[in-house]
Amino acid sequence: MPKDTRVKICGLSDQAGLQAAVDAGAAYVGFVFFEKSPRNVSIETAKALALTVPVGVAKVALVVNADDAFLDALTTEVPIDVLQLHGSETPDRVIEIKNRYGLPVMKAVGVADASDIATLETYLQVADQILIDAKPPKNADLPGGNGLSFDWTLIAKRRWPVPMMLAGGLTPENVAEAIALTGALQVDVSSGVEQSAGVKDAVKIRAFIDAAKAD
Repeated sequence: MPKDTRVKICGLSDQAGLQAAVDAGAAYVGFVFFEKSPRNVSIETAKALALTVPVGVAKVALVVNADDAFLDALTTEVPIDVLQLHGSETPDRVIEIKNRYGLPVMKAVGVADASDIATLETYLQVADQILIDAKPPKNADLPGGNGLSFDWTLIAKRRWPVPMMLAGGLTPENVAEAIALTGALQVDVSSGVEQSAGVKDAVKIRAFIDAAKAD
């Protein structure tokens, strides 16, 4: 029987990619609201896409240090289920956003070495979910989606007080190994299932989800 791994396909920007993710069995679909990203979508585009997502698939909005004005517009217009904070938001800001919007908050934390685990600990106290990503290189334009992985042994087989999602450099070829090593029950992919920056590949999406769920 296949594993019940929950997969998030992030950085969706058109109906073809979204449909491929849904058809392949994604548990989450992610929309990026960050102008520097090749996966950036407008509120209008995200709304049109989100309205076609079937019940049971969670719609995630990835934002980077967004202010209340933007989040007000986003949450008013787009039927989002989860807010993913992928910037340098403090634990206090996470709490503020949870209280203001009444939505589950997933906080992304970049990991490069053991010293980053302490930062991770502070967010485990306040976020509804934690997404562990590879820390971007210094001077990188993007806080995620760089196709980089980190040393998975840093979090190997750890128990988590809130749901954990593993991200960073995952591909159809390495996701099974990453799950086996970390014990992750949830995984996130963006660039690893693309044919070019921002353009999703339906074959890679299905291969990734199949690999994530394989025994």
